[in-house]
Amino acid sequence: MKNSRIAGLGHYVPSRVVTNQELETMMETTDAWITERTGIKERHWANVPEESTSYMGAQAAKAALIQAGIPEGEVDCVIFATLSSDYFFPGAACTLQPHMNFSGNIPAYDIRMQCSGFVYGLQMADAFIKSGMYSRILLIGAEVQSTSLNKSTAGRDTAVIFGDGAGAAVIIPTDDPDNGILAHAVHAEGKYAKELWCEGPSPLDNPRVKPVLDDVNRYYPYMNGRYVFKHAVTRFPEVLKETLDKIGKTPADLDWFIPHQANLRITEAVGQGLGLSPEKVISNIHKYGNTTAASIPIAWSEAISDGRIKRGDLIGLAAFGAGFTWGSAVIRF
Repeated sequence: MKNSRIAGLGHYVPSRVVTNQELETMMETTDAWITERTGIKERHWANVPEESTSYMGAQAAKAALIQAGIPEGEVDCVIFATLSSDYFFPGAACTLQPHMNFSGNIPAYDIRMQCSGFVYGLQMADAFIKSGMYSRILLIGAEVQSTSLNKSTAGRDTAVIFGDGAGAAVIIPTDDPDNGILAHAVHAEGKYAKELWCEGPSPLDNPRVKPVLDDVNRYYPYMNGRYVFKHAVTRFPEVLKETLDKIGKTPADLDWFIPHQANLRITEAVGQGLGLSPEKVISNIHKYGNTTAASIPIAWSEAISDGRIKRGDLIGLAAFGAGFTWGSAVIRF
């Protein structure tokens, strides 16, 4: 049975940088307040409609394919993780295709696992490779969240956190059992869905679209920050250790740990809980904010570009997000 390895990564972020100081002009907040609570100094917001989720995903995908040395026409499967497809339907894996030069009518999967989407997608891609079903898989995580935020004082708890961007990975087979995706684990606990969610628009609304909204807040993301923090700092290390146990490794064996970039305080708490030195933990939330499904591949791709991550490194990934969902993967890059 083949193993699966990461042949290349790429990322894309919009050119517009929104600083904490700019947010001060939109709502009652300060750079100090945002930095202390989240670690974020700036984030990127897309120029819509040109920089759509599928467009940004395509730019990240092209960069990943170039690094992998694989032509677009050889891709035989797309997995797209996002909570912000260009449209309610069809999904972003289909609207991606006009931006790419694929050969033939390749399958396109959308997965909606929010912040855990990229890790869920890795497990899915690994299973496809191992089964022999596909051999050139494009896994994308991309988000446009800036258009869904309440950019007033009432919505500042979430509005200051999220950014836009995309990351992608190319996954192919390998005969080396000690190289590539070595282990993974994913979980969900749906009873906590309403602690981190966006209630509307919903098919449960009848009619789904109203001339006048009864409660506009239903259309903005809601997060019970304290509750999410408590669960995240438990699930992050728990699932990473579960994954490492499958291959007889410990956190000390990792060269790098790349967590979902949710909040700098969560990243620091998890790193300390795992006994990892700060130098081994990849964090770029100060530049990009929380880009949900895109955050892990953006951080990973950037760390390759600047020379930190190299081939042969052992990398641990972990994510936690809405659902609640969480997951981890350990990869020999």
